Amino acid sequence: MGTNSSYQDTYDRSLAQPEQFWLEASSAISWSITPSRALDSSHAPLYGWFPEGALNTCYNALDRHVLAGRGEQDALVYDSAMLGIQRRYSYAELTDLVSRFAGVLRGCGVGKGDRVLIYMPMIPEAVVAMLATARLGAVHSVVFGGFAPKELAARIKDAAPVAVVTASGGIEPSRRIEYLPAVAEALELAGATDIAVLVKAREGFTSSISEQAGWLDWDTEMTLAVPAAPLSVKATDPLYILYTSGTTGAPKGVVRDNGGHAVALAWTMENVYGVRPGDVMWAASDVGWVVGHSYMVYGPLLAGATSIIYEGKPVGTPDAGAFWRVVRDHKVNVLFTAPTVLRAIRKADPDATLLAGYDLSSLRTLFAAGERLDTDTYHWVSKVLGVPVVDHWWQTETGWAICANPRGSYSLAIKAGSPSVPLPGYRLNIVDGNGSNVPRGTEGNIVLGLPLPPGTLTTLWKNDEGFVSSYLKMFEGYYATGDFGFLDQDGYLFVMGRTDDVINVAGHRLSTGAMEQVIGQHPAVAECAVIGILDPLKGQRPSSYVVLKSGFDVHEEILIQELVDMVRRDIGPVADFKQVTVLEALPKTRSGKILRKTMRQIADGEAFVVPSTIDDAGVIDEFMRIVHPGR
Repeated sequence: MGTNSSYQDTYDRSLAQPEQFWLEASSAISWSITPSRALDSSHAPLYGWFPEGALNTCYNALDRHVLAGRGEQDALVYDSAMLGIQRRYSYAELTDLVSRFAGVLRGCGVGKGDRVLIYMPMIPEAVVAMLATARLGAVHSVVFGGFAPKELAARIKDAAPVAVVTASGGIEPSRRIEYLPAVAEALELAGATDIAVLVKAREGFTSSISEQAGWLDWDTEMTLAVPAAPLSVKATDPLYILYTSGTTGAPKGVVRDNGGHAVALAWTMENVYGVRPGDVMWAASDVGWVVGHSYMVYGPLLAGATSIIYEGKPVGTPDAGAFWRVVRDHKVNVLFTAPTVLRAIRKADPDATLLAGYDLSSLRTLFAAGERLDTDTYHWVSKVLGVPVVDHWWQTETGWAICANPRGSYSLAIKAGSPSVPLPGYRLNIVDGNGSNVPRGTEGNIVLGLPLPPGTLTTLWKNDEGFVSSYLKMFEGYYATGDFGFLDQDGYLFVMGRTDDVINVAGHRLSTGAMEQVIGQHPAVAECAVIGILDPLKGQRPSSYVVLKSGFDVHEEILIQELVDMVRRDIGPVADFKQVTVLEALPKTRSGKILRKTMRQIADGEAFVVPSTIDDAGVIDEFMRIVHPGR
């Protein structure tokens, strides 16, 4: 184990000598053309990593381990608490499945650079589809299965896929969610009904491919498939597009490259997570989110480790001991989950009585990300598990941690409430509104100096201008994270919250602007505001405030249910949208800007200052009375 000073030496070297640092790190990857340089700045601020290199990410995740004699080791373990089944896939078996499904995709016309949209539940075929797409040098875009047809259609329209890969549906503790009608509606909305659709049939669903002309059955196609070999692509070619909500509600397609992504993830697996060949890592996420991409699929497989794909919930399948059962059954060494999961387990089993029934001696470390790990939950889970609990902070855009406690290589103290220190390559600063550095301990905007390290977003899909305007224009020479916080005297970061109108519901970044657009379509609503308020379980939840049109007669309970149904339909159940309050007027400035930040501060019981530009201070008083009656 290293020391604090050795971490600092490594970090400093990554900033002072990025060429040398990242070329050394690239040796962990098998290249068809070995890169001779690391950074291409010729199109700054659109940077490229390992511009002369070529590789195949799927080959690095699968074939090379088989060739190295690890073919019989478990690569993937499927554990379905919903179906009560477990299935193990060796590296050799997974390589065979992926090469055959790559052949299926190739037969559907998918080639290098083409897009494949994947709309799947938590089943092994989702991982197979991702890796098969990468094997062909194509670009996958995974969409979380809980998204509504309208959201799915927007992504189909933007990515213009050659094929869509889906399944009959997803299984929840209390219901089954049919996917095929949603896919059909989304294709219709996107005007893309002529593209190939591949369906993994699952039992217990009412819809089938027989209802859709031309749709193909996964199992049938796999029996006919001719396996496809991995195709080498440029390091700078895209591996995947992952859509994230913007503040306007329009989806932004984050583009991840092949080379920088592979190098960065391989480095983090060893140095941050301490995961090495043969270890077992469980990233308890969903393939639709960035954590699923980075640390359920690619990271563990690049490292030659075993990854877990879990279909179930932290509580209710069957109880709050579900996660501990998975750790025991599969001898998990490193668990990665969201704070909202830990809070849900604690709420259901506050004394951790269910944990006593499971042997967790294999577990070395628990990592948390997705939202801030509150100190109460940190202390609780540290006590009940008796292993290091590491909060770390990153974004869909970065693809891997900006700040973390690199447990794999260095012995750094853990501070409750902090994701620890910046990782190599991240030039992290705290600046004021003018872009000037602020003193240690002072809150400000968290920014990252350019260039960003390998593995971070290279641009937005078909939208270089949008990438620059969304992230790089606010502070010259910096990437704006959209978060604010401070660095303490030891250089540890404390993230305090978002600076925009994107809220974090159980680790899902959702746009309040998108919700407002939906609510504003109701014929009774004159104007509305959605804010994210604190929630002890999910971090944040949306709270809506609406002003009705004059003379519009509607029963308030009916209105609320209609608005909830509209948001559920257009945004999806992941929004957890339930709270609607009718107001006479919204707090605004004289220029008409709604004071969302002030509203959020009042709702959360924080100290606030009424802006000097307030249009009517009486509206603030009325808002306080409604939100906190009796005060």
